[in-house]
Amino acid sequence: MNLPNYITLSRIASIPLLMWMLRTQHLSSVHGQRELLTSLLFIAASLTDTFDGYLARRRGQITTLGMLLDPLADKLMIAASFIALVQFNPRVVPAWIAVVIVGREFLVSGLRSIAANEGFTIEASDLGKFKTCVQMVSVVAVILDHRWMYWNITPNFILSIHLIALLSIWFMVAVSVVSAVDYFAAFWSRIDRSAAKRRRRAFVLSRRRKNDVAAT
Repeated sequence: MNLPNYITLSRIASIPLLMWMLRTQHLSSVHGQRELLTSLLFIAASLTDTFDGYLARRRGQITTLGMLLDPLADKLMIAASFIALVQFNPRVVPAWIAVVIVGREFLVSGLRSIAANEGFTIEASDLGKFKTCVQMVSVVAVILDHRWMYWNITPNFILSIHLIALLSIWFMVAVSVVSAVDYFAAFWSRIDRSAAKRRRRAFVLSRRRKNDVAAT
């Protein structure tokens, strides 16, 4: 265990607290304390994803345990957040959206697992990283929308929290689906090349055996 792994574990440890804050009725929401505290917790937990990776690379502490825990923590936090938001703010996050998001995470994890068994890795794409940023914005917007439909920033400017929540959620769903297709295309391309190499290797070995038999 090292510091980056401890930071990753802190992200996993924050998940039960995050779900409790989204479900409990004991936190005051008169002035939005519940929504603000939950948003801050989610943002802090999300930022540890960047911090632990940076520390691991800078210190040369990239470990097998860290490579296992980091994506696991990300997927657990996103899945838990959207499942909790279905109950917390169902007018913005219907159940089918949570199913799409969680299903996408399982699909990508499955593809990476198969790729690892085949001897290659599928790196996180720029689209996948962008999807993570959009997810952070959408989760925070949905949490704040539970208390505020809009904010009066100035007398002449009104920020519509509800509109931001709706747009970010739908945009996040679109980006998640497109990134899943992108991961699948990368996976299929690598699998196809790997299968072609195995076929060529088997063909060469078969020809060698035939030549050896003919020579004897």
